[in-house]
Amino acid sequence: MTITTITVCETCKRDDWQAGTALTDGERLAALVEAAAEDRPLVRVRRHACLMGCKGACNVAVQGKGKMAYTLGRFDADPDAAAGIVAYAALHAEQDTGVVPFREWPQAIKGHFVTRHPPLPADD
Repeated sequence: MTITTITVCETCKRDDWQAGTALTDGERLAALVEAAAEDRPLVRVRRHACLMGCKGACNVAVQGKGKMAYTLGRFDADPDAAAGIVAYAALHAEQDTGVVPFREWPQAIKGHFVTRHPPLPADD
């Protein structure tokens, strides 16, 4: 098992975001994901400005060294979404390839996958 990192786009703003709101939707989701991941030793969370998925905000990337990586989007900044993202990342960490069988996916992340990327080749 290796560490899985969740990268949360902290600049994401859903279409209904109101200018003048203290936090972006991405900042709100990031805080919820960070809190949900506190007791998950194989899950790390980091924030990043713009994952370039603006039409599908809120966006996250799930990555682990030598594993399949995923981009997920179209989340609401709510505790259920955060819990589902973290639960999926924990399952990702447990898999040698990062591929989690569909039957094990948390309900909260189904329908939110945008892309998947194969791992980079190992250095020779």
